[in-house]
Amino acid sequence: MLTVKKEIHSALKKYFGFNQFKGLQEDVVTSIISGNHTFVIMPTGGGKSLCYQLPALMQEGTAIVVSPLIALMKNQVDAIRGISNEEGVAHVLNSSLNKTEVKRVKEDIVNGVTKLLYVAPESLTKEENVEFLRTVKISFMAVDEAHCISEWGHDFRPEYRNLRHIIGRIGDNIPIIGLTATATPKVQEDIIKNLGISGATTFKASFNRPNLYYEVRSKTKNVDADIIRFVKQNDGKSGIIYCLSRKRVEELAQVLQVNGINALPYHAGLDAKTRSSHQDKFLMEDCDVIVATIAFGMGIDKPDVRFVIHHDIPKSIESYYQETGRAGRDGGEGHCLAYYAYKDIEKLEKFMSGKPVAEQEIGHALLQEVVAFAETSISRRKFILHYFGEEFDTETGEGGDMDDNVRHPKKKVEAKDEVKILLETISKTNEKYKSKDLVNVIIGKENALINSHKTNEQDFFGKGKARDNKYWMALLRQVLVSGFLKKDIETYGVIKLKDAGRDFIANPESFMMTEDHIFDGAQEDGSVVTAAKGANAVADATLMRMLKDLRKKNAKKLGVPPFVVFQDPSLEDMALKYPVTIVELGNVHGVGDGKAKKYGKDFVALIAQYVEDNDITRPDDLVVKSTGSNSANKLYIIQNVDRKLPLDDIASSKGMSMSDFIKEMEAIVYSGTKLNITYWVDDILDEDQQEEIHDYFMESNTDSISDAIEEFDGDYDDEELRLYRIKFISEVAN
Repeated sequence: MLTVKKEIHSALKKYFGFNQFKGLQEDVVTSIISGNHTFVIMPTGGGKSLCYQLPALMQEGTAIVVSPLIALMKNQVDAIRGISNEEGVAHVLNSSLNKTEVKRVKEDIVNGVTKLLYVAPESLTKEENVEFLRTVKISFMAVDEAHCISEWGHDFRPEYRNLRHIIGRIGDNIPIIGLTATATPKVQEDIIKNLGISGATTFKASFNRPNLYYEVRSKTKNVDADIIRFVKQNDGKSGIIYCLSRKRVEELAQVLQVNGINALPYHAGLDAKTRSSHQDKFLMEDCDVIVATIAFGMGIDKPDVRFVIHHDIPKSIESYYQETGRAGRDGGEGHCLAYYAYKDIEKLEKFMSGKPVAEQEIGHALLQEVVAFAETSISRRKFILHYFGEEFDTETGEGGDMDDNVRHPKKKVEAKDEVKILLETISKTNEKYKSKDLVNVIIGKENALINSHKTNEQDFFGKGKARDNKYWMALLRQVLVSGFLKKDIETYGVIKLKDAGRDFIANPESFMMTEDHIFDGAQEDGSVVTAAKGANAVADATLMRMLKDLRKKNAKKLGVPPFVVFQDPSLEDMALKYPVTIVELGNVHGVGDGKAKKYGKDFVALIAQYVEDNDITRPDDLVVKSTGSNSANKLYIIQNVDRKLPLDDIASSKGMSMSDFIKEMEAIVYSGTKLNITYWVDDILDEDQQEEIHDYFMESNTDSISDAIEEFDGDYDDEELRLYRIKFISEVAN
């Protein structure tokens, strides 16, 4: 044993230049060298690849490494070639090779030069490859990203299911090594079963990353502004922002760029050259932030990523863990920030609707775990580790205070009686329900499954109906994490009692439940409506009053109605953003440069004085510049109105309804640009009608169209009034 240990250490120094192993590496290498089936669960950044590279270099024959990603194989082959004098020490065998290249690979294997052969599972299904591999010495077979074999894994690949059969055809006694960076107890069981390595020596490293700080924020309409603020607070640091769709990746990257952030997009829709150039710029620090779909990150080994932001919540805790795991690999700080809105979950559920029923069930179960993670108010670290089958003590564990829930704890309430009801219901229903149905039994809500078991006829049915299903779901999650219950591995999702749960039923004791986060109070615009705050509440009511007074005074001086100067939504935005320069005012909702220059001087002076008098810290980075995606539209409309083209033609050439087109024109004139549509208005309204509407707007305190319709008792329709209002604002205000 000592000799083996010595050999392993000198090989580590010889090939990799390291004096010592990291974590479990030495034990894993020893197991593989001894010819054992081995199963390795080691989080990203734990040095998983060395576990099979070192034994392969030390042993006679060639080790086959199955990997799902061509890019990943290429990186690893280059790395191994870099530590050896032999170019052929590592090879890739996949569909990207031509005949000459395949011949070269086979010759190197036959001559004993190749120690590591990287293959995609598809390449192993080819008859000629299997026939060839049967004729050479194979040291062992390593299956990387082994979670791909399980339907419960976050990256299931059906072709992985065939591996056991193929390995059997290549040779009878080949040691098999399964490796994964994320696996729940259910997935671990699946991997061992499907690879046929039931007696495997299993090595499981801790999933705890103590240097990562976990935070979940409510996702509102102002999410871009929030991300910009966060990135600017971390100026000069490397970060990754994940979005679900390519379209969102492009949009967000643009928004960040125009707001002075050095960001680039990355997704599978970009051509290979652009993708690789953006990735290189990120690695070489020519770009601070990569905005990406999950296509980015596989095999990215940048040690100093300081933050990972999820603009959209991921499909599973595994994905979340793997993606956040790209932060702080050097042991330095890593901030993991996710934005959560339940409607994103609903969107993900819609995507699943076309898939086979079994796949949908798994997808829904994984999504519910994500919902639980986002909404829970217990330690997020404890929650994640429990999900991966690891217990964590927040008091003594490393990194115990590194999440938003622990730093900003929510109120706790006694729930001893409710826990007893919950555990007794599980016991009395013979531990046969999943979370959702279990909660339905407790609150007394019938469904086909519950009725088929006649549970609805039992005396305990509906025993907890005094509380709603959200309460019981939250309690169930906390009781699970506390170790009283478990989710059965065989029938994933079915809730079973553990011994501690049975003990609790016999001797109930205090159980302090933490109140869950409630994310559904957020309005579309990001403001939160509470009972004490009306729906139209403004950020700074005092400033709003002062701005209204100033508007009234200036309108009187100019002889125009107040709304001509600035509309209410613009004043509300000023009361939120406190613009103190004409440039900043130009970024306020519905203002624009023209209007800011014409009417803004008094307003920014008033705001600047107010900010100083009240010692207000301005959210200066809240003024999010738009990407100008509408500016092309705007220019097109202005030019064609100048050419006096029929408005309906301009609208249809842009594929817009007349109502939407009018909305675009309103935005243009309200932000201070002139649009002369007299030629069109003259066609639809005669002189007297125009005069009547003009006088109305001139004397009115509001530019509301519904008020105008009421005033004219239906003489004019919505479209006529809106078009005249555009002419009016353009002539009187701009």
